[in-house]
Parts: sequence; structure tokens; C-alpha cells
Amino acid sequence: MRLLNASGCLDALTAPDVARSLDAFVTKTVTPLPREGNAPVRIAETDVGMLNSIGLPNAGREEFLCTTLARVASIGLDVWVSVGGFAANEYAETCAQLRGRDEVAAVELNLSCPNVEEAADTAAEIVAACRAATGAPLYAKLSPANWDISATARAVEAAGADGLSLVNTIRGAALDERTLAPRLGTTTGGLSGPALKPIALAAVFACRRATELPIVAMGGVLSGRDALELVAAGANDVALGTVLFRDPDAPVRIRSELAAEVAALGLRDVDEARGIAHAGGLEAVRRELSRVTD
Repeated sequence: MRLLNASGCLDALTAPDVARSLDAFVTKTVTPLPREGNAPVRIAETDVGMLNSIGLPNAGREEFLCTTLARVASIGLDVWVSVGGFAANEYAETCAQLRGRDEVAAVELNLSCPNVEEAADTAAEIVAACRAATGAPLYAKLSPANWDISATARAVEAAGADGLSLVNTIRGAALDERTLAPRLGTTTGGLSGPALKPIALAAVFACRRATELPIVAMGGVLSGRDALELVAAGANDVALGTVLFRDPDAPVRIRSELAAEVAALGLRDVDEARGIAHAGGLEAVRRELSRVTD
């Protein structure tokens, strides 16, 4: 199991030591043109997690390709480039310009940001356009707001996706205690943190039933136990998001906690727990093994 960051939750250039404690680094989402992002207020803490309305601020594709990509790659990690846009051709153009860049280990297609206007094209159309533009591994990042996320997973697989990133934040809002006015400048934003974990578990479980594509799971991962449960639901790898804002040592801590959780369950390694929830859990598996060996 690899440990990554969720896109936008870590700046590798300002915190290279934190980035190096991961197995791969996912960049902020790159859009064709520079974006300033949404108007403030952009962040609001809640009892169950964090709301953000950042709005994909970035210097744009040209600056990323000319300067940022090489600087990030110099840290020494596999680099996953998060690609965004507002139409399938915009995603595909960025993927085409990333083609042949040795620094790029994979491309994550941001198909589900709740803080910007989404592309009118379907997820499958975007993936198909990008597949035609690049041979790099393509991971489709999907929204948990889709009730039948497994259908979307099958559609992007058929269109050429090599993996899934599950899940993006889900839309939420918060009101000021005194004025009862929206706390975010855009009223709503993406909810991350502990409240997102049950939603992520459900999405990972559903998509693992629907496809054998590799899954990078994220959403509410605060501990090694959280990571273990996502693996048990079917994830291959795990990404850390909100936790990185308050605990830069989280990757090291979570690895240690995960190892302890695995040992406490009598497993040889975390990979032995992969998908075990689909078999009824650890005890059900052990009963079946005992029956077979008797």
C-alpha cells in the first residue's frame, strides 16, 4: 500500500520533508489558464470537518510545464499531476502536453471539484479524450455526490481509466453563529475531514464490487485505523488530506499506527487485509479457512 497526499492538501515545495515521507506526490490541480480562485472567505472549520472554497487557484498550464513540474520532481518522488478543466478538450490538451515528460508518473483527472463549475462533458467523455492524448496512467477522481458511483466507475474504466481516486470532497455549508450568514464567500464549499470517511468507505466498497481497477482512497483519514478500513473496503492505496494541514508528521504516524493495527489483527501485512470487508470481515475469512483445512 502506497501513501499519497490528496491534491491541494500539501505544497511539496514549501514542505519537502513532509512530501518525502509519502510514496508519491499529487500536485495541485492544473488548469489551462491561471486562476485566482474563489473570493474569501475560503476556509471554515466545522464540528465534523473542514469546508473549503478555494476554487483551484494555480498559475496555469504553461507555468506548470515550464517551471513547477521540474521543481516538484527534483524532490525525488513519483509525481502525479492533477489535471482540471471545463471541457473534455481542455483536459486532453493538458494531458497531451504532459506526454513524454519523464517526471510524470500518473495523471489524476479532477472530475469532481465542488468549488468550481464542472465540465459539461461526462466523466467518461473526459477520460476517453485524455486516453487518446496520453499513454500515462490515468486515475479518475470521482464525486461522492453520485448516488450510483459504481456506474460511473464502470463508465470511466470502459473509457480507458487505469485507476480511481475516491473520493473528492462533498458540498456543504456553514453559518456564522452570531449573524447566521454563510461563513464561506461562495456560501457552499467542499467538506473534508472525519465526516467524509463513511462516505469514502461506501464509495470504495461499491466501486471495488464494480471494477478491479486500482483505487486510491481518501476522505477522513486521520489514523492508521482509518487507512486500514479503506484498504479492507477495497482500496489499493490511501491518500491523506485535511490531516496534513494540522499534523505534518501524519504520514509517519499513520504508517506506524497502521503497522500496529495490522499486527494486532494477526495479519502479516496490510495487503492481506485488502478487500476483506467483501468476504464478511476477518472472522468470516478465518472461519472459512478453518473449514477448508479441517
